[in-house]
Amino acid sequence: MRPPSSPSERGLFDGVLGRGPVAAEVADRAWLQAMLDVEAGLARAQARAGLLPAEHADAIAAACVAERFDAAAIGAEAAQTGNPVVPLVAALTGAVEGDAAGQVHRGATSQDILDSAAMLIAHRALGPLLDDLDGAARAAAALAEHHRDTVMAGRTLLQQALPVTFGLKAAEWLAGLDEVVARLADVRLHRLAVQLGGAAGTLASLSEAGPEVLANLADELGLAEPPLAWHTIRVRPAELAGALGAACGVVAKIGRDVTLMAQTEVAEVSEGVPGRGGSSTLPHKRNPVAAVSAIAAAMRAPGLVAELLGAMAHEHERAAGPWHAEWRPFAALLEATGSAAAWLRDCLEHLDVDAERMRANLELTQGALMAERVTTALVPALGRHAAHELVQDAARAAFAADRPLAEVLAEHEDVREHLDAGALERLLDPAGYLGATGELIDRALRAHADRTGQPT
Repeated sequence: MRPPSSPSERGLFDGVLGRGPVAAEVADRAWLQAMLDVEAGLARAQARAGLLPAEHADAIAAACVAERFDAAAIGAEAAQTGNPVVPLVAALTGAVEGDAAGQVHRGATSQDILDSAAMLIAHRALGPLLDDLDGAARAAAALAEHHRDTVMAGRTLLQQALPVTFGLKAAEWLAGLDEVVARLADVRLHRLAVQLGGAAGTLASLSEAGPEVLANLADELGLAEPPLAWHTIRVRPAELAGALGAACGVVAKIGRDVTLMAQTEVAEVSEGVPGRGGSSTLPHKRNPVAAVSAIAAAMRAPGLVAELLGAMAHEHERAAGPWHAEWRPFAALLEATGSAAAWLRDCLEHLDVDAERMRANLELTQGALMAERVTTALVPALGRHAAHELVQDAARAAFAADRPLAEVLAEHEDVREHLDAGALERLLDPAGYLGATGELIDRALRAHADRTGQPT
């Protein structure tokens, strides 16, 4: 899907797949302004190096306003040269008054402008994207703290396994979000670098001043300064793609948990947004729209990441096609991740948790969920294998007869000999078999506090 030229030009599917502020940061007008910002920054960087008068740089910068240019026309003209920078430079040159017009785009090649613009786009888009991921993390932290003792069934292979707490589940969500936020923040700070190498990466047209102009340009644009041009070494876009892909993976995992827990038969959580979640045909439906939409946006990421990684094989000093193949997936991946993050924040900030239903679901197995604990208690007297076989047979008999496990176990002489009714009742209480859950929640909350600088 092609990004809109402006926030007002929203597409049919953008309400779901283009949610949040990131979509505007990767729209056509944003790209146009970013390229113009690079041209203005290049002029100022050269003025600082003494290569052109400051007033010429000011004149060029004054003309670098996206609203003065026709993005659609520039895109159409790009077909003649293979990239949109060439027609943009022509249009910008015509817009600059006086002798300064002759200094537009001095010393740069088209890829310098477009790659630097891409890094600016990423830097700007990551601002609101990280804010939404941080918002989702804060919501997860609040859920972890509030529900640290809310016992529920832990599920493996979609089957009830052992008791956990919803607080632990939310703490796991929090840990994943904190990890991807830290990674994306590091990429934003250290790996989004300016591009400047000239026609073949030598900066020959800038002579001895080339390295100084490179440093000045990085400073002007607020981007990292690379040791040399990365025209055909595409590690930086790949690192960004990987970090965005990982973020989408975490979002999709959390969204999937929510949708599974929101199923009618489970009903442990729901999204508390009035008026949302309806169906076109079923009046009773209460769909978890935010979780579903977060998953949908996030699921676009693997293919887009693959496209960017697949385009890394650039030829010699300038690629013949792979560079061009990056443009759309680069913007689309930022948009997809931004939408996924915005939806997940919405989901977690409005998540209603039904603790009573969680407890009721724990009772569905009539004690079988605690079979491991009973086995462990019998091991000192019976040995590991015999204890396991006894409890396993009892669980099967309890399931077959739809009886509580405690009743079936109490009929075994070996159990009665070593465990009285009170001990058996304690062993079958899910709240008493949570291991280090509380400490693990605290560890996740402390790690979050350390990352954000906020008190626990």
